[in-house]
Amino acid sequence: MLIPCIDLQRGRAVQLIHGSKRELEVADVFSLLEKFKKYEWLHIIDLDAAMGKQPNKALVHSLIERARRNYGFKVRVGGGIRSMPRARQLVRLGTDQIIIGSAALKDGKINARFLNRVTKDAGRKRIVIALDTAHGSITIHGWRKHLALRASELMPQLEKYCSAFLCTDVDREGTMTGANLSWFRELRRATSLPIIAAGGISTRRELRALENMGMDAAVGMAVYKDRIS
Repeated sequence: MLIPCIDLQRGRAVQLIHGSKRELEVADVFSLLEKFKKYEWLHIIDLDAAMGKQPNKALVHSLIERARRNYGFKVRVGGGIRSMPRARQLVRLGTDQIIIGSAALKDGKINARFLNRVTKDAGRKRIVIALDTAHGSITIHGWRKHLALRASELMPQLEKYCSAFLCTDVDREGTMTGANLSWFRELRRATSLPIIAAGGISTRRELRALENMGMDAAVGMAVYKDRIS
């Protein structure tokens, strides 16, 4: 299943290459709901919040409301969810699943205290843990900090805190150069939970390959540029 992504920076939808270079932006963010209306799921990611900058909270909240009310999307929201009040707020707004990224780890280890609290409060089915990788290792805080950890090593330890993993290959993010299928196969062997793959995906063939592994695909650049649908 293809899942379109709305990544937010400074009130606009953007697509970045390698998580840093801005390739395109859309000022009318709400127009993307119409563009993506045929899809079942939608990802809304607040990149500013993930990077510790001024979050796009009001915009995120409006997108959630319209996406669910006007288009019937199921919505996953991520980016800077590092506290219980923020997690609870998103759940109250009707978010189907929240994506926990940097907060899943603390001092290079699993942040069991926070994950236990958010899992108990929101319910395990509502939690997706993001494990983004650059140059083979986990990267956090908006892809700005690298840890000497591999996603495949962490997955078995994190399974009890979530219902799925979102795994982004930052090395290929935004490039449309093709998915790193060998890396996704490694991740598939590491866990039995659902995996949402992201990074470089640009063809229907890759979507089918990921589907054959039992993975959904979160796609940004290729759907913005109408390369695949």
